[in-house]
Amino acid sequence: MELDEAAEAQLQAMKALVRGDSEPAKAMYSRADDVTLANPWGPTVSGRQQVQDMLDFVGTMFRDGECLGIERLAAYVDQNVATIVENERWRARVRGAQEPSSFALRVSTTFRREGGRWTVVLRHADPITAPVAQGPVVD
Repeated sequence: MELDEAAEAQLQAMKALVRGDSEPAKAMYSRADDVTLANPWGPTVSGRQQVQDMLDFVGTMFRDGECLGIERLAAYVDQNVATIVENERWRARVRGAQEPSSFALRVSTTFRREGGRWTVVLRHADPITAPVAQGPVVD
């Protein structure tokens, strides 16, 4: 599988996730111990089982989702590692809500070639897609 195909498969997996199905997303991730997921639903998790568990949890948060658009901001590609930076726009019923809501995510996805195929080794997603007037939170 080439990187463009893997990126498209990852998008399809995320589309399934916002419909409540975590299985395609889980299939995209590396089986290595250094696999990492950072998303708005909880702390960063590392390790195959922790990532699988978090994806299952995230799948319970969404229903009836759809992708409204993807804006690729950058891509850094080497022979065996690639990172793609995107803004994603989604619409879904979140946390059992009756009505769907729209949301945007700033996402960095790092792929690594493993056994002849590209797998996700890191996905970091957060809701910051525009400047934040107050700047970062400082303790």
